[in-house]
Amino acid sequence: MSILVPFKAYRPTSDNVKEIASRPYDVLNAKEAREICKDNPNSFYRVIKPELEFADDADHYAPEVYKKGKENFDRLVNENLMIQDESENFYAYQIIMNGHKQTGLVGCCAIDDYFNNIIKKHELTRPDKEEDRKNHVRYSKLNYEPVFFAYPHVNSIDELVADVKNAEPVYDITTDDGLQHTLWVISDTDKVAAIKDLFKAQVPSIYVADGHHRTAAGALVGEEFRNEVSGNATDGGRYNYFMAVLFPDNQLKIIDYNRVAKDLNGMDEATFVTKISEKFDVEETEGQYKPNALHHFGMYLNNKWYKLVAKEGTYNDNDPVEVLDVTILSKQVLEPLLNIVDLRTDKRIDFVGGIRGLGELEKRVNSGEMKVAFALNPVSMQQLMDISDNDMIMPPKVTWFEPKLRSGLFVHEL
Repeated sequence: MSILVPFKAYRPTSDNVKEIASRPYDVLNAKEAREICKDNPNSFYRVIKPELEFADDADHYAPEVYKKGKENFDRLVNENLMIQDESENFYAYQIIMNGHKQTGLVGCCAIDDYFNNIIKKHELTRPDKEEDRKNHVRYSKLNYEPVFFAYPHVNSIDELVADVKNAEPVYDITTDDGLQHTLWVISDTDKVAAIKDLFKAQVPSIYVADGHHRTAAGALVGEEFRNEVSGNATDGGRYNYFMAVLFPDNQLKIIDYNRVAKDLNGMDEATFVTKISEKFDVEETEGQYKPNALHHFGMYLNNKWYKLVAKEGTYNDNDPVEVLDVTILSKQVLEPLLNIVDLRTDKRIDFVGGIRGLGELEKRVNSGEMKVAFALNPVSMQQLMDISDNDMIMPPKVTWFEPKLRSGLFVHEL
């Protein structure tokens, strides 16, 4: 069963929370972050993306970059813009986006739950990205950003969180992207104990939704620190835990993650459509086609939208990975027809989050940058959990969760 423990978060003061809080580190590059916070010395981007304070041609993975992030965090604390809570608390964190509401618990998960596979993964990590996140933890002895986890919903936990939300929140802000972020502190000792007990008794597994690199970094560097001190998981060190926000699975929203390809691998458009029709029922549509059923796809080619439905025999409904629409697209189109085999490294393919809409797919193709676009039905939380439970790996670029967490609302000290 799962371990979830409270912690003494560093948090912005109410007067400064909107100025400090930022989007996550991985949703924009250093140049974009530099532009956004050029007039804001207190933006949390300066902590999680300290490379923005260095030249574009500088080594963004040098020790001084990570040290700069810690220096910027220390300044926020020293100037009392962020203050550490005096007691070990849980926190309830609600995000509202376009009417969609989800509320998670902020706490710390055990690094041993990661090693013992209580925390379930569904993606491979890239060594370079993992090392970058590990260095942030090594140089700061902090978890700057939480991992985004899901757990099988439990009515008793839902009821407890609903009760917490009857109190006055410590933050209730609407950010420039239109998202509403609300935070409640759970300091009542009975509620804190109840949350720990409920996770231990009723949550058999926790699932990484977004943040495999941060998860690996939190667990592996925590283990490094533990081995330096005692090597004992029960030594009481905060490095035995890393920060996460855990949402019940039935509140989460996965949106589509679409594909665009640069060329047709030497084929003309008519030949390509003919080849596609061997594996799919193909129908030209009036206007955009957004798939809304399993094994249905939209294709945009030469100013036309097509509805594609995978034919029997092109998928295996009894295999958690083979049943995925992204797998069907790769095995029936990208690999055999377009010769796009490795989605992680092939420069002829790109990925477009569904939050940008089908218009973005049209734009990429109409500009001449890309030749064909594919719109996919999003995977479900149940599919993600089935794959994770079977210790299987999803293909790259499958899950896109919205809304994203805000960074800088809480920080965990190891």
